[in-house]
Amino acid sequence: MALDQAAIQTLQAVSTATLTTVLLKKGLRNVWMRGTRPLKPGQPRIVGPAFTLRFVPAREDLATPASWASPISTRAAIEAMPEGCVAVVDAMGVTDAGIFGDILCARMAKRNVAALVTDGVVRDVAGVLDSGLDVWCNGISAPPSVAGLTFVAWQEPIGCGGVAVFPNDVVVCDQDGAVLIPATYLEQVLAEAPEQERMEAWIMNEIDRGVPLPGLYPMNEETKARYASRKTP
Repeated sequence: MALDQAAIQTLQAVSTATLTTVLLKKGLRNVWMRGTRPLKPGQPRIVGPAFTLRFVPAREDLATPASWASPISTRAAIEAMPEGCVAVVDAMGVTDAGIFGDILCARMAKRNVAALVTDGVVRDVAGVLDSGLDVWCNGISAPPSVAGLTFVAWQEPIGCGGVAVFPNDVVVCDQDGAVLIPATYLEQVLAEAPEQERMEAWIMNEIDRGVPLPGLYPMNEETKARYASRKTP
């Protein structure tokens, strides 16, 4: 699934915090991927369809350096990634084996992958930072993936940071981490999230004016009427 540019631009203007609120109102509580922190400050908000990868615990006969040349490898998965996707990697929260390093991240950047999101860690951090690929992860570790993990598949349902991720769900990442929008909810979120942002911006203006919180956040009926009658900026 390729997101059209209008959808990307709409979601780039919506924070992950706002998205969690919008999805919570629809009964979806578990959409923020735990352990997905921006690798460096100031990374831009990224939006893209999920391209999933999955690791399982290391098994000695499979998790070897020789496995990197296998047809079922992270290398092969990277070559299958479409431009603009967000690579979402299930590393089971393992923090002592880096799933990707500088070379793999540089190749992803060359292929115009939008970002890497994982509940695991990366290695070769100086090179990863220089690669141009924006990364959300759970830290840094020197050992390679095969020290603790076996790569098994891509473009299958996974769990990342305790969240179920299916291929082509939509991922939005910013300074608060990575949030999943189920593909079936995308149109609703696109319709409602910008209004949630406008409403909260208006509330912030009211806070700046000294308006107290009771009746403002959340809005009572009087405040809703005042908001509805506001002039369009």
